[in-house]
Amino acid sequence: MKHAYVFPGQGSQFPGMGKDHYDNSAFAKKLFEQANELLGFRISDIMFSGTEDDLKQTNVTQPAVFLHSIIAYKSIENARPDMVAGHSLGEFSALVANGTLSFDDALNLVFIRAQAMQKACKLNPSTMAAVLALADDKVEAICAGVQDETGEIVVPANYNCPGQLVISGSLKGIEIACERMKAAGAKRALVLPVGGAFHSPFMEPAREELQAAIESTKFHTPSCAIYQNVAAKGVMDKEEVKQNLIDQLTGAVRWTQSVQAMINDGASKFTEAGPGKVLQGLVMKIDKTMEVGGVS
Repeated sequence: MKHAYVFPGQGSQFPGMGKDHYDNSAFAKKLFEQANELLGFRISDIMFSGTEDDLKQTNVTQPAVFLHSIIAYKSIENARPDMVAGHSLGEFSALVANGTLSFDDALNLVFIRAQAMQKACKLNPSTMAAVLALADDKVEAICAGVQDETGEIVVPANYNCPGQLVISGSLKGIEIACERMKAAGAKRALVLPVGGAFHSPFMEPAREELQAAIESTKFHTPSCAIYQNVAAKGVMDKEEVKQNLIDQLTGAVRWTQSVQAMINDGASKFTEAGPGKVLQGLVMKIDKTMEVGGVS
């Protein structure tokens, strides 16, 4: 019986996030102020008082979700993860939880990643779409078909749970793919309000920038395995961890497969640390026999 800790990614932010921790915990207040100083702007003010639109800016969203997740995790008394995982951005929170990265180094990488992704989004107009109630292999085949026939980039980006897959690509490619998904029987194929095509080849400029930052950052030996998005298996080797983090920007988030691997390796309890309850819901859809909970 193993206890897995999981950490959310972009999309879980909300106005007022983290304020309860700031007001009620001296430790949380200290960490918020440390983040404000490291980032060079008062992210705490945007988290507590900013609008939804303020929080949707990638260079704000990512450090905000990371910061909230780490504070939530550190508020858990005697947290002893047997394994960890994070959804996209959440991998950086998971790597702090298992001791691979220091808080300062992880926050620095998150901010570099966010800025690089925002720049990559501006280079090429692109988007993402959620596809509901269509088998993964059908989604994969339609994406491949659109690419082969039109030359437009369309790839599976997030395997969230069975029947919920997000695709990523060019504006035209996503438009064609959505029509084909619906024709193939998808319940919905809905373009998402995002800044660009995350986890696709459109993120290559950001991947190169993040790679340079990761290679100059000190990684420690993990205290427990991290089930990384691109590998969907437990990883303990810090060099492998680095490469998977770099590859994640242009590769798919294989969340379904990662959770299944954790369960196969003995996980029976999942605790989500961070804003929202998205991952708790996804874990239950992957295997409803799991015990799930969260700290936000």
